[in-house]
Amino acid sequence: VFAADQSTISVPRRKFGRHDFTVSSLCLGGHALRLADDQEAQRIVDAALEAGVNFFDNAFDYHEGKAEELMGKCIKGKRDQVFLMTTVCTHDKGGAREALAMLDQSLHRLGTDHIDLWQVHAVASQAQVDHAFAPGGVIEALDSARKSGKVRFVGFTGHTNPDVHLAMLSHGYPFDSCQLPVSAIEANSDAFVRRVLPELVKQKMAPLAMKSLGGNGKPVNEGVITVKEGLTYTLSQPVTTLVSGITSLSQLRENAAIAANFSQFTPGEMQALEQRCRPATESDQYQPYRR
Repeated sequence: VFAADQSTISVPRRKFGRHDFTVSSLCLGGHALRLADDQEAQRIVDAALEAGVNFFDNAFDYHEGKAEELMGKCIKGKRDQVFLMTTVCTHDKGGAREALAMLDQSLHRLGTDHIDLWQVHAVASQAQVDHAFAPGGVIEALDSARKSGKVRFVGFTGHTNPDVHLAMLSHGYPFDSCQLPVSAIEANSDAFVRRVLPELVKQKMAPLAMKSLGGNGKPVNEGVITVKEGLTYTLSQPVTTLVSGITSLSQLRENAAIAANFSQFTPGEMQALEQRCRPATESDQYQPYRR
């Protein structure tokens, strides 16, 4: 049980990759926020800011744009308190022109003149990697958006195949961040935690962790792992922030308290939790995002 008094909670900050500034170690997930009603979403955003959570996640296609619209309403008048991230969803269909049009729509929905972090969304195949880096591809849009001042930093996300992440990273492009699954269950797959995370650290990019509880909370609901264990394990990795799907004020307070009172797992504690989670990994029930 964690303190309900929000004034006692102060989420710490971590360095954003190679850059000389910090962001909160807990990030408010935009997809889950839209699952709350408008009033609860506003309470969640207000409480998150009060607790020191300044990193807010979103994506162009979450809930057909309604997630960005809601977040824009919730941060109105508070934009300067938020490190705002959203994604561009061209995948293998559109190029730079379509990406920049999406950016303008995102700016309008979010009620802002710039995005702090703009990421290529859910890269899932080698064909998408090739398309992104081809002439006229989305990478050109990242460059253009940064040059225009509409975007400060750029990155990419994905959760299906670590080889795709490594292919993106092999181009030597100066991404500022990369979003990837990081959990005690995922670690047994010898995939993102073992293979991609060290490369991000090597390239001095900000690793943005997601899916710490399987992406849907099923490992918690079925007693595989507790919320505190899951979040503490992820935060014990060399990540910049943990993107957390929060749909209620009580969840926000619980997760913020865990982040605020974070105590690093020892290597032995991490290994023990991984071993305990191995049957869950092998059952293939708790990583639905990999399919």
